[in-house]
Formats: sequence, C-alpha cells, structure tokens
Amino acid sequence: MIPLRDNISSQTKPVVNWVLILLNCYIFFIEARFNTPTALQEFISRWAVVPSMFLADPASHWTTLFTAAFLHGGWMHIIGNMLFLHIFGDNVEDRMGHYRYLVFYLLIGVSANVIQVYLSSSSKLPLLGASGAIAGVLGAYFFYHPYAKVMTLIPFGIFSRIVEVPAFIFLGLWFLMQAIQGTASLGVRTMQDVGGVAWWAHASGFVGGLLLGPAFARSKRTGKRRDNLRFT
Repeated sequence: MIPLRDNISSQTKPVVNWVLILLNCYIFFIEARFNTPTALQEFISRWAVVPSMFLADPASHWTTLFTAAFLHGGWMHIIGNMLFLHIFGDNVEDRMGHYRYLVFYLLIGVSANVIQVYLSSSSKLPLLGASGAIAGVLGAYFFYHPYAKVMTLIPFGIFSRIVEVPAFIFLGLWFLMQAIQGTASLGVRTMQDVGGVAWWAHASGFVGGLLLGPAFARSKRTGKRRDNLRFT
C-alpha cells in the first residue's frame, strides 16, 4: 500500500520536518554525484553503521548511529522514506512541537539502529537509511491520530485502486509486515541474507514511537477533533 495523503491539517508549519526531508535529499544528492562505485562505497562505509565494526570498537563508530539515518541506498529507498515522512511527519511535529519532534526523531533513529546492530552483530553490510526514525514517526502518529483517514494507492496492475484507509489499519498492517519479516530474519546470519532490509529497525522504531509519543506530546490544544476533516 502506498500512502498519498491524510486528512489531518497541521496548525503549525512543520519546519523541522521540511528540514529533515531537505537534509536527506541533499545528502542523497551528494551520494549520486560520486563518479565511481568504489568512491561511493568508501563514503557509505565511512558514514553508515557496519554492525561487526561498530561492536568491535563502539567508541570509534558511535557517530555512525546518527549519520547512517541520513543515507539511502537508491532512488526507491529515499522516495519511499521521504513520502512517508512528508505525509505523517508534519502532524507528529504539530503535536509535539518543533524542538521535541527533532529530539524524538533523532532518538528513535539512533535507538532503532542500535537494536538492528545487535540483532545482526556479525554483519559486515552497511546499515543505512531513515527508516528507523520514520517508523518512530509512524508509531507516534498511530497513537495521536488512529482514526485519521489515509488516502492509499493499492497497486494491483489494472485493478489498482485508491481508497480511504483508517490510519490504525494502514499503520497496523505496515507494522505487522515489519514484525513478520523481522521474526523471519532471526534465523539468518547477516542482513544480506534477507535482502539488506533492516526489518527490526523498522519494527522497533515503530514500537519506540508508540511508547514515547505520549511523553513527547504537548498539552493538547482545545478545539474540535480534526480526524474527520476533508483531504487537503
């Protein structure tokens, strides 16, 4: 399922979410400018988290827990991540406030990377992407707006449809898929054996966002509930 938009209108400008999207895109632009695969691989190895290297010397590689969350492995990777961040991140920032949202995003991103590192401790494959942090955003959104409507594209060839899906169903199915894939990956030796996807970073990020969402929320503003507004 591909989200297209939701029906929750933010009351504040999501400046932090915009900056995060622009920063991710800018760093991907830097990646795309490397002329050779070797140069790109050296850049990735320098700034991504390599589980086996990190666990061998955490003091020398701790910064990669942050920097890895701003790297992406290809066009589909960054487009998918930024689409989810654009649709769901503005409402989470609106509910938390700018500063709290930034701290939340970075905290979840680092935590998700740590969990994935320890669950793939022998892997020499670089761990990169904003998926863990964005999964935390989805978890917080699930807590704040479970009955919001998500306009969703269900791709199925000529039978593709665009439908309204309640957020708790859309995000619940998303989490279930990550958890199932993550459980299946526990029986393999490295991330490469499961296609290089950090399923547990996704699942743990979502749970972290769901649990921390209440703590990071500002006092709820007065006014009518907005979960049933029209799409904008």
